[in-house]
This record gives sequence, C-alpha cells and structure tokens, in this order.
Amino acid sequence: MDKKTAKFLKISLPLLLGVVLVWYSLSKISIDELVGYFKNANYFYIGFGLLFGLLSHLSRAYRWKFMIEPMGYKLRFPNSIMAVFAAYLVNYTIPRAGEISRATIITNYEGVPFEKGFGTIVAERIADMLVMLGIIGVTLFLEFDYIYQFFAERFEPKSIVFGILALVLFSILFLVFIKRSNSKLAIKIKSFVSGLIEGVMSIFKMKYKWAFIFHTLFIWAMYVLMFYVTTFSIPETANLPLAAILIGFISASFSIAATNGGIGSYPVAVYAAFSIFGIAKEPSIAFGWIMWSSQTLMIIVLGGLSLIYLPIYNRKK
Repeated sequence: MDKKTAKFLKISLPLLLGVVLVWYSLSKISIDELVGYFKNANYFYIGFGLLFGLLSHLSRAYRWKFMIEPMGYKLRFPNSIMAVFAAYLVNYTIPRAGEISRATIITNYEGVPFEKGFGTIVAERIADMLVMLGIIGVTLFLEFDYIYQFFAERFEPKSIVFGILALVLFSILFLVFIKRSNSKLAIKIKSFVSGLIEGVMSIFKMKYKWAFIFHTLFIWAMYVLMFYVTTFSIPETANLPLAAILIGFISASFSIAATNGGIGSYPVAVYAAFSIFGIAKEPSIAFGWIMWSSQTLMIIVLGGLSLIYLPIYNRKK
C-alpha cells in the first residue's frame, strides 16, 4: 500500500465509521425523542460538567510547562492554553493531527523545536495511558463481583476460566515470541515498549515531577467528575451505580480514539456500557449525545477563539 492510499484511509475510515455510528445511534432513538431529552435536560448539571471539563483542559495546559521548561524554554501559559484547545479542535478534522498542530503552535510562537515539543506530548500521552489503565484496574477491583456475575449469567463458568487461562497462555507465548524474534513487527513492538518505559522513567526524573503527577491525576479526576455530574442532567441516569459510571466512562473514553473526536462512537459506547446495567436505550443514547455535544461545543468555541486570538496575542513577537 502506497503512502497516499494509507493517508487517505487514515482520514476517511474514521469519518466513515463516525457516519455509520451516527446513523446507528439515531436508529435506536427517534429525532423527536432525542430533541425532547435535550429540551428537558437539567442544564445546571451540564454546565457543572463543562466546568470540570474546562478545569481538566487548563490543568493539561499548565502541566505542559513542567515538561517544556527543563529543556531551556519558557512556555507562556496563555499560549499553552490556546495550543491545547486548538489541538482538540483540529482532532475533529484529522485524527491525531491535533498533536502535530499543538507542537507546531509552540514552535511558531515560543521557539520550541518541533521534535522537542512533540516529544513532550508523546510523554504526556504515556502518563495519561497509565492513569487510564489505573482507572480500569480500580474498576475491576471494586466491581469484580458484579462484572463476574454479569459474564457468569451469559457464559458458563468453565468457559470464563478457560478463556482467562487461554488469554494468559497466549500472552506468555506472545511475549516469548517478541523477545526472541527479529521480525519487523517484533522490533517495532520492542521499540515501542522501550520508548514507553523511557517515557515513564523521564517523568520521575523531571524537576517538578510531583507537580506533574498531581496535575495528571487532577486531569483524570476532572474527566470522571465531568461524566458523573452530567448523568444528573436527565432523570433516567440520575441514580446510576458506581459500576455503571466507571464502566461508562471507560467505554466513552476509548470511543474518542475510534472516530474524529468521538463523533457517533461516543453515544454508542455509552449505550453499550449502560445496557449492561439494564438502562433503557433511549436515555442511554440521549445522555451520550448530551455529554458529547456539550463538550464538543466547548471545544469548537474555545478552540476557534484560540486559533483566532493566537496571532493577535503574539503579534509583537
């Protein structure tokens, strides 16, 4: 496959998937019902959720300073904020292009070399991934009985045990293969893991490591609170159990990587998670659309203003 075809597929497939998932979600609820949920929603809680989302983005912008400054560059906080919001907005057009635009912005306005700025963003993603894995681990620990019961009701206990053993065995064999193999795939995986470990260790070596760790935890705490508070916006999701909130949050978080900014995939992911707990499809999908729409509106407004104001703020430079 040539580079042009690969690039075309990289851009078009997420868009196509998003369109299909939008159609799928709207096939589960009529437009009139969805509009009704939006009209009757409690916008106090939606606004409260937006506040938590805003705090997470501001914290992300401030955290970036701890990674840039040790390299000998001073990142002005307003530029960091606008670069973060602009990057979120760009991600709605081309998947992962936001990271490139974010690094480009501070190259243009702060003089930070692109490769160094982009490297800090990759290190950030590693830290975020570790926290996400931690949330998944905590969810499995706290809700193990419920999750096990859910699968036990649908599958034979022997099948579950066999599946776990098969997964463990496959993982061991795969690790042995990667360690001993010199194939291109094995080399890429080993390089990725090596970079992952190096990125994690660099966090503990930085000057402001505890401030960085605090902001990383704060960012994800705000994400969870943003999701939790917004559930109170419609009556059917106002009294969800902790398991539903955590699993719904995890499912929704992964959906953002599936399509551009989670378009189409976000409501479907929420619906899939909430259906485990017997929540009706209409309020589940409606909540997903309310949650996604409110956060997307914030990104469009603040991201658009950031792109407009960046050259004005930096006009002297």
